[in-house]
Amino acid sequence: MQEGGLMYQAFIFLLAAVVSVPVAKRLGLGSVLGYLLAGAAIGPYALGLVGHNVEGIMHFAEFGVVMMLFLVGLELRPALLWKMRLPILGLGGLQVILSTLFFTGIGLLLEFPWQNALAVGLILALSSTAIVLQSMNEKGLMNTEAGQNAFAVLLFQDIAVIPMLALLPLLAISESTVMASTLGLSGWQHGLLVLIAISAIIIGGRVLLRPVFRIIASTKLREIFTASALLLVIGIALLMDLVGLSAALGTFIAGVVLADNEYRHELEAEIEPFKGLLLGLFFISVGASINFTLLMQEPLVILSLVLALIMVKFAVLITLAKLFKLQASEQWTFTFALAQGGEFCFVLFSFTSQHQILPESIIAPLVVVVALSMAFTPLLMIINERWVQPLFISINKSYKPADTIDDGITQVIIAGFGRFGQIVDRSLTLNGFTTTVLEHDAAQIENLRKFGHKVFYGDASRQELLQAAGASTAKMLVVAIDDHEKALEIIALCKKHFPHLKLFARAAGRIQAHEFHKMGVDVFVRETFHSALNLSEQVMTSLGLAE
Repeated sequence: MQEGGLMYQAFIFLLAAVVSVPVAKRLGLGSVLGYLLAGAAIGPYALGLVGHNVEGIMHFAEFGVVMMLFLVGLELRPALLWKMRLPILGLGGLQVILSTLFFTGIGLLLEFPWQNALAVGLILALSSTAIVLQSMNEKGLMNTEAGQNAFAVLLFQDIAVIPMLALLPLLAISESTVMASTLGLSGWQHGLLVLIAISAIIIGGRVLLRPVFRIIASTKLREIFTASALLLVIGIALLMDLVGLSAALGTFIAGVVLADNEYRHELEAEIEPFKGLLLGLFFISVGASINFTLLMQEPLVILSLVLALIMVKFAVLITLAKLFKLQASEQWTFTFALAQGGEFCFVLFSFTSQHQILPESIIAPLVVVVALSMAFTPLLMIINERWVQPLFISINKSYKPADTIDDGITQVIIAGFGRFGQIVDRSLTLNGFTTTVLEHDAAQIENLRKFGHKVFYGDASRQELLQAAGASTAKMLVVAIDDHEKALEIIALCKKHFPHLKLFARAAGRIQAHEFHKMGVDVFVRETFHSALNLSEQVMTSLGLAE
């Protein structure tokens, strides 16, 4: 068996994850640190179990980041973007600008040419979307003030990578590389090609994908929808790679474009399992990429740079947190979470190497610095959780999100949008309650959309789809479908995985109502019972019986 064989490497990566992550979780270190430690152990600079082609493995593993940003984009509906405009543009914009200025200044003090100093400053201003979101989700911090503001900063950073990719070639000291392009085009031609590619993603997402998804959904074959979701992500990634842009940015734009699409939740549910697995592979690859040989050769230099990176980010972030008046305890959570380099740093360092913008003597140690800063992030989060947060009296015993605030969070999920479900939804929305509606009939969805109804395609009996629809934060689930067996399946699923949901169900008759009662449904209504009573009342009134 060859050491570098695909099956062998897959076995080693999976074994490392299965062994290290549960141990790390049991020790309270979090899954991200478990993945990073596993990667460091099996990497070429430690046990050497995965050979020396870590860069190739990381290039594949970055597909997990691509999928993650696609899912992040799917959550960014225009209303949410508008609501978050101040933290995105203000907090996020100032963080990138101030961090770039500080790191550029440090580069100039180290006697870098100003072009190199500015390039390094721009790259190190970025934080890790993958590690921060994973860590905050595990600790239940995403709906806190710190979590929402951290998400806004990360969102601005991810968007800022687009102009950075356009600016960095202009900083090349060698003029021959300034107008270079992966396709041999001049600068304006390459810019035009990028504009055409992004326009194609936006127009295609708005115009072409809805009827395509409707046709696919009408087949009622889950595996075809899964294949279509993966085809969409991979196709956009290839298009972005062709024009010399980051695949993650392209899929992020596609996600934003599809945020209002009725098939959004189904896309989330199909891609989520692949994202989780590949994101774990990415974290392992980051750990494996830490060059311990270089670290051992110049330990003081590398560790000093890591400390400088974290301290500069700390200074900028805590200042901005105070300026934007975050609560005292939230300021520190926000700061600890974002004080690292990011996965886009690897992308941009590779980009600067290809375009001869930065010399290898600068790139090599900084790649190690960024990887180490990412590895230290889970430890920083633990320090914040165990020793910093208890200092604040206002902090509770846990970081449970404020689930009493319903603004922006789904209150009621309705499964099934036939005549019964439509009446329920109309009554709730007219009284100001927020709903998320799931319907498994693609033709029904298309008809309802013509009348302005916002309905999402998906099978509510799938756990990952309910999760994507907001079942973790919703208060109630209304089962309004006419398939009784499917309704029982949904109820059993919610009882097991979402026990906090209050369940309301539509029963076809007495037998079905009795089964709902046995399963612990909170409220169930026989669909013909009340209408029959009402009609009986009308008949008796017409016969002269006094009301």
